[in-house]
Amino acid sequence: MSSDHVLPSAQRGMGALVESTWRERAGNLGRFLRRNPMLVFGLVLLLLLFLFSVIGSYVTDAKDAQPLAARPLLPPSLEYPFGTDKLGRDLFATIIAGIPLTLRIGIVAGLIGLGIGTVLGFVSAYYGGWVDTLISGVVDVGLTVPGLMVLIIIAIAFSGQLDVNDMALIVSALAWLYPARVIRSQVLTLKQRPFVEVARLTGMSGPEIIFLELMPNLLPYLAASLVGAIASAILASIGLEALGLGPVDSPTLGMTIYWALLNGAVINRWWWWWAPPILVISILFNGLFLLSMGLDEIANPRVRRSL
Repeated sequence: MSSDHVLPSAQRGMGALVESTWRERAGNLGRFLRRNPMLVFGLVLLLLLFLFSVIGSYVTDAKDAQPLAARPLLPPSLEYPFGTDKLGRDLFATIIAGIPLTLRIGIVAGLIGLGIGTVLGFVSAYYGGWVDTLISGVVDVGLTVPGLMVLIIIAIAFSGQLDVNDMALIVSALAWLYPARVIRSQVLTLKQRPFVEVARLTGMSGPEIIFLELMPNLLPYLAASLVGAIASAILASIGLEALGLGPVDSPTLGMTIYWALLNGAVINRWWWWWAPPILVISILFNGLFLLSMGLDEIANPRVRRSL
């Protein structure tokens, strides 16, 4: 047989192998998604919310989310799908502008909190000694303090001059405490595994063992923790904003609820003022909760369902 016939045959064989590999991976992914419906539902809810925000940004004007942009207290109509509030803001434009702002607070605060907590948890558990005693003591004391009270005091100190980024920093002030404790407990169990002892015998340094051996084994757990940290940060920010301690000039979801409460929207039955932000917040938290539970199934073998 000539080489001209061998080469196409080899190429066809390689193509069939690649296609078979992709089919196998797609099949594994499909089976995983079928046995993990919470992950799927969470992703669907978050995707729908994302599409709603993106599409809405193209059909609305950001200026309509500012006061005096429309006649006040108009009920929902074709022109104003969510109506207007007493400040003269188009509530549809306000919700569209508020979704990414609220998510920014949660993502920034969650990343900062989980980042600090991860570093402290790894250092505390791996090195032990006085470092572990110091970090664990600070974390234990911090977790006994009412977090919302501390955040309220911090927010009051800076009230009137807050923006979205400042709000994220305030929320992240205590967001690292719980991740530090939980990640420390996870690392304490991993550091006793044989592969860590082998890494030590090969001469790997402490930071190398942490980054190359321990951290890759905790990546699924860190992903689930990040989703939980984002949800907790959003909840804390909405709580502060509903008390009027948020960025007054930013149309976040929490500030929309604050203005509705301040102007008596519930008593006056202006339901279109408070119902849309509460609905969006409910969808957001349900999506994050289901996504966190789905990721926890990957990180925690004890809760995995059988095929």
